[in-house]
Amino acid sequence: MSGQTFNPERLMQVILSPQISEKATFIGEKHNQIIFRVAPDATKPEVKAAVELIWKNQKVEVESVRISNVKGKEKRFGRFMGRRGGWKKAYISIKAGQEINFSEISQGEVK
Repeated sequence: MSGQTFNPERLMQVILSPQISEKATFIGEKHNQIIFRVAPDATKPEVKAAVELIWKNQKVEVESVRISNVKGKEKRFGRFMGRRGGWKKAYISIKAGQEINFSEISQGEVK
């Protein structure tokens, strides 16, 4: 899969937001991983390329990507049952000694 090229405009839409929670913080400190919400149709190579494009100024190198689908919870609204929407999250492992600084995000050179 190396040498595969992606559309930079598509890559800027793959990562939706970082997942901020106690579990995400614990995983980040222990395993040098970062958790992101990603587009429902995102693939592992796209997520890897998107992270490296967005943080290219920091020379971030992605070691591995794991993706999981999170099912939406069933919720009750009075006597009506409903379901929250599901989403996809990606666990990004970065190489040892590197870190992602969210305050220095490059917007990519999309033309």
